[in-house]
Amino acid sequence: MYLFLLSFIKYKLLHYPFNVYICSMQIEIIFEDNYIVIVNKPNNILIHNSYYARNIEEPTLLEILKQQIGTTLYPVHRLDRKTSGTLMLAKQQDDIAIFQELFNANQIEKVYLAIVRGFVTKSKIIDTPVKNPDTQSYKEAETLCEPIFTKLLAIPVHPYEVSRYSLIKLTPATGRMHQLRIHMNKISHPIIGDSKYGDRFHNRMFEQQLNCCNLFLHAYSISFVHPIFNKKIIVKAPFPVDWLSIFKKFHWEI
Repeated sequence: MYLFLLSFIKYKLLHYPFNVYICSMQIEIIFEDNYIVIVNKPNNILIHNSYYARNIEEPTLLEILKQQIGTTLYPVHRLDRKTSGTLMLAKQQDDIAIFQELFNANQIEKVYLAIVRGFVTKSKIIDTPVKNPDTQSYKEAETLCEPIFTKLLAIPVHPYEVSRYSLIKLTPATGRMHQLRIHMNKISHPIIGDSKYGDRFHNRMFEQQLNCCNLFLHAYSISFVHPIFNKKIIVKAPFPVDWLSIFKKFHWEI
């Protein structure tokens, strides 16, 4: 059996090389001008290799995009590997600082949508500090959480006989690592599909009953005044397939 597995792996590596895998995936470009590209990042793709994801061997978003469009792009900000949605990249390395300054000056609004455990019925500002993984010190963080829809399902999830979910809007005022995931866990409404901060019973129910395995956190929109053209830009990212499936099943119209 062991020799068979080794032969199978060798076969896959020989017949499906790394570059073929990259070519098989197309990243959706939702905005482009002479200075930046904004893409709709899929779930479960690293933007680039990093220390925190050193054990993950897979094509990065930057590698896929370089293969797709034939040029190197430079990320202006970040999204977690498991998060989908709007991501801004600069076409020239010299332009990164121009657009990063918009983030530093809070002149860019990022809006996320998330599906969480339980009923969220009131707007709430969450300001629990978030630990910096490098320094191990806590930094100030702030997120505005606003309810959109709720759904009650007659599906038991430990320890209850029914299950409750909410679609929420999240607007972060700061950009700490895993901030939204940590903040929603802090108020007992963890994001569905979050294996680190979430509820494993509800994650399992979504996988087994609803056939959805991804993190339900989507960077839905990004808006800013373009620093070169002085023009208001609003870009929205279409939802992944599993989101559309849940919207249909839950009768949520977005």
